Amino acid sequence: MATGKRVTFTNKGLPYALLTPELVLTFTFFLWPASQALLQSLYREDAFGISRVFVGLANFQRVLNDPQYVRAIWTSIAFAVAVAGSTMLLALFLASLADNVGRGRRALAYRTVIITPYAVAPLVAGVMWFFLFSPAVGIVSYALRVYGIRWNHTIIPGQAFLLVVVAASWQRIAYNFLFYLAGMQIIPDSLIESAAIDGASPVRRFWKITFPLLSPTTFFLMIVNFIYTFFETFPIIHQLTQGGPGNATATMVYRIYRDGFRNLDFGASAAQSVILMAFVLVGVALQFRFVERKVVY
Repeated sequence: MATGKRVTFTNKGLPYALLTPELVLTFTFFLWPASQALLQSLYREDAFGISRVFVGLANFQRVLNDPQYVRAIWTSIAFAVAVAGSTMLLALFLASLADNVGRGRRALAYRTVIITPYAVAPLVAGVMWFFLFSPAVGIVSYALRVYGIRWNHTIIPGQAFLLVVVAASWQRIAYNFLFYLAGMQIIPDSLIESAAIDGASPVRRFWKITFPLLSPTTFFLMIVNFIYTFFETFPIIHQLTQGGPGNATATMVYRIYRDGFRNLDFGASAAQSVILMAFVLVGVALQFRFVERKVVY
């Protein structure tokens, strides 16, 4: 039963029964794998996993002294900034257009078209963008050649990086769009109407009223997009560039796959997993420490 804002349970075991499924999933799919990665990072194993030798922090030292891994860290940061920034800006623009359309059939069709890419699996999105920009058979690459632009992301690092940013952003815009649109629709119309009566232009109303009130949504999307770029973009990168050319698109998560599954260096791969997990946790903590101060609740 409920007493004011406080909820009490007559059955003492009910709260624990409700928490059990979530705790089991958290332990099974996060805490247990994380503990195993941390343990494995302290050993050096053979390619078949039959024998291993305790080496302490030697795997971490070897990884952090590798120039290619340091480059992967900077590539991951640049990739995260590019994807999160472009995704949020485009989603905010599309949400503002959709909010002005209204709530009729036309608005429903407009929103359905925008959110459709979110239903596409990352691997499928990677295949689609691969064929669109394929130097041999791609429609987009052919159109670019007509206008004098030589496109070949398999040998030009800058084009490869741009392609994975575009593909990852396209697949993520719909997610950001839904949150921004929901945030705009709960803003009281009276605030916008009062500003309009006072003579504020649509652009000024957006930046002075709408956008500040969307700051909690923006802060949330910054965090989830940051996590998305570090953990969930592997299928797109693997399908489009496989980390190349010249490691131009080899992010931290892709290096974990390549060292662990291709090179069979399990110790280094586990150490990279721990570094990636710590990197993301620190990044999120810094966002809560410095960015949340500017959020208007």
